[in-house]
Amino acid sequence: MKKIGYAFLTFILIILLTLTPSLFGIAQHQTPPVTEQQEKIAGNKIDGFPVIIDDKTIFIVRRGIGAFSAQERAEAITKEIKEIAKNDLLSPNQITIETDPNDNYPYLTIDGNAILSITAQDVKEYNAKPEELAKEVLEKIQLAILDYRKARRPQQLLKSVIFTLLATFAFIIISFGIIKFSGKVFPPVRNWIENRLPGIIIQNFEIVSSHKISILCLRIMQSIRLLIILTILYIYLSFVLSLFPWTKALGQSIFDYFVGAIALVFGGIIQYLPNVFIIAVIIFVTYYTIRLIKPFFTAIERETLVIPGFYPDWAQPTYNIILVLIIALAAIIAFPYLPGFNSPAFQGISVFIGILFSLGSTSAIANVVGGIILIYTRSFQVGDRIQIGDVIGDVVEKTLLVVRVRTPTNKIITIPNSSLLSSNVINFSVSFREFKNPLILQTTITLGYDLPWRKVHDTLTKAAIETQYILKEPAPFVLQTSLDDFYVSYQLNAYTDKPSWMMIIYSQLHQNIQDKCNEVGIEIMSPHYSTLRDGNQTTIPENYLPSDYVAPPFRVQALNNGEGKS
Repeated sequence: MKKIGYAFLTFILIILLTLTPSLFGIAQHQTPPVTEQQEKIAGNKIDGFPVIIDDKTIFIVRRGIGAFSAQERAEAITKEIKEIAKNDLLSPNQITIETDPNDNYPYLTIDGNAILSITAQDVKEYNAKPEELAKEVLEKIQLAILDYRKARRPQQLLKSVIFTLLATFAFIIISFGIIKFSGKVFPPVRNWIENRLPGIIIQNFEIVSSHKISILCLRIMQSIRLLIILTILYIYLSFVLSLFPWTKALGQSIFDYFVGAIALVFGGIIQYLPNVFIIAVIIFVTYYTIRLIKPFFTAIERETLVIPGFYPDWAQPTYNIILVLIIALAAIIAFPYLPGFNSPAFQGISVFIGILFSLGSTSAIANVVGGIILIYTRSFQVGDRIQIGDVIGDVVEKTLLVVRVRTPTNKIITIPNSSLLSSNVINFSVSFREFKNPLILQTTITLGYDLPWRKVHDTLTKAAIETQYILKEPAPFVLQTSLDDFYVSYQLNAYTDKPSWMMIIYSQLHQNIQDKCNEVGIEIMSPHYSTLRDGNQTTIPENYLPSDYVAPPFRVQALNNGEGKS
C-alpha cells in the first residue's frame, strides 16, 4: 500500500509539473499578438503614460491636452474605458468616431460621452493620419473591453475555480507526500550520521559531539524540506492568482519576486560570510562589555558602592547614556561590514535619514540635552512638588524629552525639557528630603496700628499650631514685613514636612486665622475702612460677639463759633 501511495504521489507531481508550463503557455497564448502598427502606437512607457486595462497596455499617451497633463489624460481615458467595460448594457460596437467641427480632428464617443480626442500633437507624435490613428485606437479599446468582459464571465470564472480546486488538491497531496516521505527518511539518516561521524575533539575536550552534529544535519534537512514546500507554494500561488483577472498581475510577478529575493539573499550570504564573522565578534564584545559595567552602576544605585560626588539617582541615567554610546560605537564599527554598505542605495538612504534627522530633530535634541542637564543638576525627582512658571504640581514622570506634572486638580501638564532650562524651577520637596529642613509656608495679613502687635503675633502663632500638617517644632513665627500708611503687614511663617498638601494646609491655616482673630476681637478688614468708619456694626461674626453687643453711635462734637453759641 505504501508503494502504491508513493507511486500515486509521484504521478501527481509529474502531472503538475507537466501541466504547469502548459497552463502558463495557454495564458500567454490568450494574449493577442501585437502588430507593428500597435507597437508603433504603444511606444515606450518611458516616453509617455500607458492606458492599462487588466495589466495590459492598450496604448501610450505622450502629450497632454488643454490643462490636462499626459498623465492626467491617460488616467481619465483609463477610467472611461473601465466604466464602459463594467456596463454590460453598452456594446463596444457603440463606440464611434466623430469629427470635431472646430478643428476637423476625430474623437471617440459612446452614448453621447466623449472617450478621447485625437489632437494635432498626437498625429505628429505617431506620424499617422488622424482617421487611421483613431481607427487603431478604437480597435484596441474594443478588444480590451471584450477581453475585460470575457475574463469576468461566469463560465470563465467557474473554469478558473475548477483549476484552483485541482491545483489546491495537488498542492496538498504533494506537500503531504513530502512531509510523510521526509518523516520516514530523516530519522535513519540522522542515526547514520550520529553513528558514523565522530565529534570534534581537541585533545581531551569535546567541542561538538556527534549527537549535536546529527541534530544540526537534521535541522538542515528540515530547512531544505521547508524551502521545497515554500517553492511549491509559490508556484501554486502564482498559478492560482493568474487565473483571475483581479489578481492576474500579482500572480505573474510573485514567483519572479520570490526567485529574485532568494538569489539575492543567498548570494549576499555567501559573499559576506567573512563579514558575518567580524560582526559576530563585535556583537560578542559589545554584549559582554555591557554585562560587565551593569553591576557597577547597580551597586551605586543600591548604595552598596559609594563614590563621593556621584549620587545614586545618577546611576541609572548614566548607565543608559553609556549603553547608548557603546551600542552606537559598535554600530559604527559594524556598519562597513554590512551587506550593501557601499551601494548607492544604502548611502542614499543614510544621507536621507541624516537630513531628516538634522531637519526634524532640532527641538528633540534640545529636549534630550535639557533632560540630561536636569538629571545631573538634580533639580527635582519623581514625586517632588515643584513650581514652573504658573504650573504647580507633583512630578509624575521624567524622561529625556519631557517632564509630566500632575496639578492639585489632577491635570497632567507636559513640559518640554528645553523650556525648563530657561525657566526657574521651584522645588518644595528637596529641602526636607535631602537636608531635613522642613518647608516654610508663608501668608500675610494687614491690620491697623490700633492693634497691639504682640496680640497679633500670639493669635497668628496659635492659628498655625492648630493647623494640620504644621509642625510645632520648629515653632511658627511672625515677621512684620512693612509699616505702611494705614496698616502693618504681618507675615506668618510655619513649618511643614508635607509639601504635597500645600493647598489644604493653606486653606486650613486661613480658616484658623479667621477663627482665632474673631475669638480675640481682631477685625480682618480693610484698614482704610476701619480708620474712617464711625457708628458702624463690627465685621466680626455675631457668634463671636457678646449677647449685649450694641453697634456704637455716631460721635458728634460741638463747635464753638466764638460768640458762646454752638
